[in-house]
Amino acid sequence: MSSLRLLLSDSHDPWFNLAVEECIFRQMPATQHVLFLWRNADTVVIGRAQNPWKECNTRRMEQDHVRLARRSSGGGAVFHDLGNTCFTFMSGKPDYNKSISTAIVLDALASLGIPASASGRNDLVVSTPQGPRKVSGSAYRETKDRGFHHGTLLLDADLSRLANYLNPDQKKLQAKGITSVRSRVANLTELLPGITHQQISDAISTAFFRHYGEQVAPEVISPDNTPDLPGFSDTFARQSSWEWNFGQAPAFSHTLDERFSWGGVELHVDVEKGRITRAQVFSDSLNPAPLEALAEQLPGVEYRSNTLEQQCLALIARFPDQTAELGELAGWIARAVR
Repeated sequence: MSSLRLLLSDSHDPWFNLAVEECIFRQMPATQHVLFLWRNADTVVIGRAQNPWKECNTRRMEQDHVRLARRSSGGGAVFHDLGNTCFTFMSGKPDYNKSISTAIVLDALASLGIPASASGRNDLVVSTPQGPRKVSGSAYRETKDRGFHHGTLLLDADLSRLANYLNPDQKKLQAKGITSVRSRVANLTELLPGITHQQISDAISTAFFRHYGEQVAPEVISPDNTPDLPGFSDTFARQSSWEWNFGQAPAFSHTLDERFSWGGVELHVDVEKGRITRAQVFSDSLNPAPLEALAEQLPGVEYRSNTLEQQCLALIARFPDQTAELGELAGWIARAVR
């Protein structure tokens, strides 16, 4: 069996690609070196320990049909579109060494006439007349007998959209977890106009083969042509689930407040694993009973826009005289946590 494996994804589904990555990483022989090249369409990818509500503009993402994907490695939040090329290098130990994979990517860029260098925590930078600019960010994961290094290269990403999704609404969240570090970035097309995903994939593959002195045929995969990976469907189901992408957020608290014609409302919720664990409501409404009932029934409920909206609307059966107020409250809460 060859010591190398090259996988190329034809899918732009982030959950599919991350599920493939996870399965390959768990199941690869520790003697193998794997290179996986892929792209995601319109996705915010967050690190394993991040809170999406704190890191992302989840409301704008929902409006624009941008997916959220939580990866299994650490690090910060990034926006992917088809102007990004994603790479993953996997090796067993003791051969796993992220400086080797970094050198392979730098070699690939140099072969295209792009001088770049490693910088800072996990970045590759190029020199521009405006100073150094980040063109690649990486994250890493290790287990006792293997490790991976994955990252993105900015080819022709729509950088104006980064701000749309990575600048969160100013929700009143008290949140723990890893906060993203923002960097000044540039696209490789600014240095090499017309560079394509195919070109950079070929260059990285060639540098990978050159480093290991061996060449293998690529395995092209897609949802219609999945690799033979035991447990893939279960891994994909988990990767695409709300419970993983949102529910794995570190614990946080959220204070919501609004003034309506019938009174002011202040709602405090504590959230763990994506579910409300505690709720308190304060109001100067002349009839606070529906609000008190809402606070009593929220613990255990998922911190999701439509779920909380339904919790409010369900109270109408108990408090029909407050139908209009509960409708207003439901709409407000849905908007506030989206």
